[in-house]
Amino acid sequence: MFGLFQGSASTYKNLTPAQFSAALRQPGAVLLDVRRPDEFAAGHLPGAVNLDVTSPDFTRRVAALDKTQLTYVYCRSGARSATAAGQLTKAGFGQVHNLLGGVLDWPEKLIR
Repeated sequence: MFGLFQGSASTYKNLTPAQFSAALRQPGAVLLDVRRPDEFAAGHLPGAVNLDVTSPDFTRRVAALDKTQLTYVYCRSGARSATAAGQLTKAGFGQVHNLLGGVLDWPEKLIR
């Protein structure tokens, strides 16, 4: 574990690409790509759901998700996903993980 960041009520964990990849193999994990739809369409991690963190309806769409599931977030470089991870923890999500370096540091092939 590289870092533990305080949210208002909870924390999220930053994971290296290797840690993130291993963690995604757990059953029931939710994978969120918080980039823009055009970035998602250009290539994303298998099984990812696109929820643009800069979209006005991000908070409403996140509210529909199960807060008890393991949640993994990523973006292009790790900055927007860190913002999203903070918002998720503030919204009551218990287990949130952020991909350090985003897809720029992701060693595996992205899908379209």
